[in-house]
Amino acid sequence: MDLKDIQNLIKFVAKSGVNEVKLEIEDVKITIKTGERKTETTILQQTPIATLPAIHVPQEQVVMQTESLEKIQAEEDSNYITVKSPIIGTFYRRPSPDKPLFVEVGTTVKEGDTVCIIEAMKLFNEIESEISGKIIKVLVEDGTPVEFDQPLFLVDPS
Repeated sequence: MDLKDIQNLIKFVAKSGVNEVKLEIEDVKITIKTGERKTETTILQQTPIATLPAIHVPQEQVVMQTESLEKIQAEEDSNYITVKSPIIGTFYRRPSPDKPLFVEVGTTVKEGDTVCIIEAMKLFNEIESEISGKIIKVLVEDGTPVEFDQPLFLVDPS
């Protein structure tokens, strides 16, 4: 994890509105605490390979950079159509653990093709694509809870 990745992580945390995030990757531990007036980052590394300095970024700078990143991301995603969850439940990418995935990145789907299952109150609801196109990105991990209207997939309609 380099300095640029850490800075991007700080921006993301500041944008999300959470007060504290702890992350542990291999031998690097990172704790980011945000507040109304300050952003504090603590980085601990167990092996003495290289010491990463603590980064203190003014809140105003984080907000400005976060807004520009949001605009860039929105422009990239504007070409794609989002398949959203019609119900609250648990998201599954395959009909059963021993079966293949309904769709993967790069799969071409037609209107009416099943793209996933959402379990709600012990009922398994097949979610069908409302558009034809190519799956660009899967936005939800298999087996995780989803909310109503939560984006599930990005589809390129071209």
